[in-house]
Amino acid sequence: MTVTWEDLGWERLAEGVGRCRLPGWDCTVGLVVGAGTALVVDAGSSLAEGAALRAAVRTLAGRDVTHLALTHPHFDHVLGAPAFAGAEVYGAVGLDVVFRHEREALRRDAVEHGVPAEEAEAAVHALLPPAHLVSGEWTLDLGGGRQALLANVGPGHTAHDLAVLVPGSPEVVFCGDLAEESGEPQAGPDAVPSRWPDALDRLLALGGEDALYVPGHGAVVDAAFVRRQRDALAARFGVS
Repeated sequence: MTVTWEDLGWERLAEGVGRCRLPGWDCTVGLVVGAGTALVVDAGSSLAEGAALRAAVRTLAGRDVTHLALTHPHFDHVLGAPAFAGAEVYGAVGLDVVFRHEREALRRDAVEHGVPAEEAEAAVHALLPPAHLVSGEWTLDLGGGRQALLANVGPGHTAHDLAVLVPGSPEVVFCGDLAEESGEPQAGPDAVPSRWPDALDRLLALGGEDALYVPGHGAVVDAAFVRRQRDALAARFGVS
């Protein structure tokens, strides 16, 4: 019997493109299936969550994860990354510095948000810097005519924000936490509020008016929603 995206709790967005919303923090993980390849966008909040995601991708794509893109360095998006051993890992320039020198802050943030201390410690201990750092745009050839554009559109939500654009009909843009639908965008101590509206302008320029925009948390939205959130952030932080 064929297993569908919906059978495993995933939402199909376009041919070979989908996402799931993880429990706990409603964090989105994306999947882009190519010819013999599978790109995952973000990795979950623990080694166990990462391993479960990897197993789900094997079922959906019929192959192991070959590429992993991390949208920004917050625990609910990256602590599952060590479970994807063997995958080519991508992140915005500077993500490597965070993983090397801010591990204790990452662990502490996870624990303060409810990740059991032992799980957070194990994940942080196993976390390695991304092998591939994106400073501008990086096109991945996933085979079979499938491509994905990794774009360093930040800073904004953090100093190291990466978006993933998947061409097609419709185009799909994985936004990370540059956009959030289930609540007001969170601006923590590592946010760069003065640059956030510019980051969303770049995101909109990449995707265009007809794309599906996938926030880091919440339901899929359209360009109009992203534009309204951009304007609200500009007003909130007093920038144009």
